[in-house]
Amino acid sequence: MLGTFGGALEARQIDASDGKLSAEVTGEVEQEESVLVIRRIHVSMRLVAPEDLKEKVERVHALYPMNCPLYRTLHNAIRLTSSVELVGASAS
Repeated sequence: MLGTFGGALEARQIDASDGKLSAEVTGEVEQEESVLVIRRIHVSMRLVAPEDLKEKVERVHALYPMNCPLYRTLHNAIRLTSSVELVGASAS
């Protein structure tokens, strides 16, 4: 998901290279008939970019999932969500 989002940003001339885009992934597991099953995955992304790109980044974030192979493959089986936070260049 991170790669697809980064590619979508780059296609719109938003630099996501060299560590500017990072993510932390969390998953929630439940037990079903004595078997652990992944139910939810959340990808929290951080992008080092100027605040004036916030609207554009949020538009890209709203549109990218259905163009992501991982999301398209799994979204009917596992609840996949993501968020993006813009951080100033000094916060890298």
